[in-house]
Amino acid sequence: MTILLRTADELHARTRVGRRAVVMTMGALHEGHATLIRTARTIAGPQGEVVVTVFVNPLQFGEGEDLDRYPRTLDADLKIAEQAGADAVFAPSVDEVYPGGRPQVRISAGPMGDSLEGASRPGHFDGMLTVVAKLLHLTRPDVALYGQKDAQQLALIRRMVRDLNFGVEIVGVPTVREEDGLALSSRNRYLSPKERHTALALSQALFAGRDRHAAQEALRARAREVPATRARAEALSAIGESRAAADAHAVAKAVPGAPAAICAAARMLLDEAARLDPPLELDYLALVDPSDFTEIEDDFTGEAVLAVAARVGATRLIDNLPLTFGAAS
Repeated sequence: MTILLRTADELHARTRVGRRAVVMTMGALHEGHATLIRTARTIAGPQGEVVVTVFVNPLQFGEGEDLDRYPRTLDADLKIAEQAGADAVFAPSVDEVYPGGRPQVRISAGPMGDSLEGASRPGHFDGMLTVVAKLLHLTRPDVALYGQKDAQQLALIRRMVRDLNFGVEIVGVPTVREEDGLALSSRNRYLSPKERHTALALSQALFAGRDRHAAQEALRARAREVPATRARAEALSAIGESRAAADAHAVAKAVPGAPAAICAAARMLLDEAARLDPPLELDYLALVDPSDFTEIEDDFTGEAVLAVAARVGATRLIDNLPLTFGAAS
């Protein structure tokens, strides 16, 4: 049975045998959180312990954001946590986490915290990192798990743990989606049926960008197989492969990845959604390096993230997909 703990002293009094895996949430748990908890259960093993934190952090909400509107569903959260395999839910009060009031000393997200989500929500990442640091100290885990849907958050937590020598392993878990492709989020419940229809453009745009990327990678692979010489092109043309030869030659001369083309494919669907009723109001679309969340260059190779944020009605949603650029020549 999953037990509810309200104080750090109660958590620290528990006997530890194996590894402790922690899943940090703000409550309103859904299948995405359940996937995190099940993954934590696998990592911790039968002898370990899985702790789910439920804390709506006031430091993460800026002026005009939905702190008061954010759903609090602790009884339902306990049931989901138990079904997914959690041993304990740690749901501290604001006074427990911030006993002296709002902390004067906080974690700074640095330059990575100023772009994309940070630009749209000033101070958000400082508040997020501050509470993550506090909860890591309060729960003392061996491993902590976070969803990849919040890609910039995950990148910043990894950077904080590395830069400040936290003794904890950070694990990112892939985004869980509903059947129609919409990324699971506690905020999805705010969407009316018409708003939800518009919101599907976020995932559809990402999938369009992914498809464009896959086509480019396939052409680049073809370019590596077909020597870009005139004689070879003429030989291919003679057996009906002139188009393939031309494509291969063009891609061989082109910059790897063509990030602009990927973003253009995604933006086309976002532009269409901006004309719907209700409209999608795009905040940003960016193809970034997950190590620092700067936009990638044309010659980039490695792992990248195609990220999008938009508002539909009063609800702001984010989503992203990982993309891999540039297999070795």
